[in-house]
Amino acid sequence: MTRWLKAVILTYLSLLFFGSFLAIGMLWTGTIEKSLPIVSDIKIFLYYFFAGAIGGSLRHLYMFCTHYMEGELTDYRKWIMYIFYPIFATGTAVIAVTLIKSGILLIEFTDYNDTPYAPIGIAFFVGFGFNRFVNKLNAVSKNIFQANNNDNKST
Repeated sequence: MTRWLKAVILTYLSLLFFGSFLAIGMLWTGTIEKSLPIVSDIKIFLYYFFAGAIGGSLRHLYMFCTHYMEGELTDYRKWIMYIFYPIFATGTAVIAVTLIKSGILLIEFTDYNDTPYAPIGIAFFVGFGFNRFVNKLNAVSKNIFQANNNDNKST
């Protein structure tokens, strides 16, 4: 991997990581809502979105730096992971919290003075472990939509 590509990926992941913290701070203080009033309708989803971005970018910053220090950034096909996985993690984090809140995954959040700390925490973990969550989601999907072969047999 060329030096400039490494610099671009590191800059991108760093901006995504620190920018997501800044965005959450701006959401928390209401700065974004002052200039974009429509944000108030989707504010809670933006918290989950940016928490997923923090988790996904943190994980991939860690992986990138680890692979860089160990001299393992030689496969050009892997750079795609550093670009797209954090983006996938943001949407997956929102969907994960939505699935949990809907009751489908049989997990409940405890309300704590009307603050979304637990859902934001889950969104972060889903962003951080994006590929693991997608694997679990795939297994749940297979179980939910699996046809029962015994119903089709006649006795």
